[in-house]
Amino acid sequence: MPDHQAYDVLFERHARNPILSAANWPYPVHTVFNPGATRLADGTTLLLCRVEDRRGHSHLCAARSANGVDGWSIDPAPTFCADHERYPEELWGVEDPRITFVPELDAYVVAYTAFGRAGPGVALALTKDFREFRRYGLVMQPDDKDAALLPRRVNGNFALLHRPLADSGAHIWISYSPDLRNWGSHKLVLPARRGAWWDANKVGLSPPLIETDRGWLMIYHGVRQTAGGALYRLGLALLDREQPEVCLLRGDMWVFGPEARYETHGDVGNVAFPCGVTVADDGDTVRIYYGAADTCIALATGSIRQMLDWLDQHGAASGGYERAEARPPKEPTVHGVGAFAVRPPGA
Repeated sequence: MPDHQAYDVLFERHARNPILSAANWPYPVHTVFNPGATRLADGTTLLLCRVEDRRGHSHLCAARSANGVDGWSIDPAPTFCADHERYPEELWGVEDPRITFVPELDAYVVAYTAFGRAGPGVALALTKDFREFRRYGLVMQPDDKDAALLPRRVNGNFALLHRPLADSGAHIWISYSPDLRNWGSHKLVLPARRGAWWDANKVGLSPPLIETDRGWLMIYHGVRQTAGGALYRLGLALLDREQPEVCLLRGDMWVFGPEARYETHGDVGNVAFPCGVTVADDGDTVRIYYGAADTCIALATGSIRQMLDWLDQHGAASGGYERAEARPPKEPTVHGVGAFAVRPPGA
């Protein structure tokens, strides 16, 4: 009989998964999931975890580990809580952080979802030590989420990936700003496909982009609606380094999805949702930290080189799909800050 031809395995689950759960927390919580991740200057891995209480409201809590796998030191109290009196858009919590270290600012920029009466919106906060934070407030009004900043300016402007919700679906966009407060030049980057595709109708950024010699490597999630509910899986794309609104390659298949029991069973089953990624000292090995079934945190390891090789074999500039029609998000006018007409990249 012929040998069975299996799909490529790009991410290996850690044998100790899940690496963190509510049982590890030093105070009462319901679930912990969707952590942002970074490596600190001393090599320590820091996870900024989304923690949900029994009200259904979320806050963020830091966990630190010397090896990024175990021996976690978890803050004894919430690290970053909603401040709905000064920031009413956080009325029902703060969720799904993504961390980018920006050398120009000598600080970490945390992009997170602020959940208020108007729905989920994108907010930013800066920190140097994950003890004190300086909020910038809402920068993309609802409905918008799944945001992360690039670590450097592009053509003089900061660049933010995010996922507004439009009548045509949920697509990944990029916006530019001179100062992290005023945003404009919104451009569609990666549209959700339609029909039977695994990423039809709804996509979103997963962890922050990884800069490579060939471009910005994107790990994104696609949501397929099935008779059994929503199914969250991961795909790959490559964006141009100096014009990141240009998608050079997009994979035609998903590369990682919920299979283990801790991913298929939980508060929201069939979800693998990474918000955090770290790159090892070798410049190739990546660790993705992901929420499993909106209940616990798991870890998988991959290779930048292998992901790029896979895109060369299974990717296309259009991803095998004509670009979806999507209306640009409305210009943000929150907290008295108007949108700024940013010079388009390359102009």
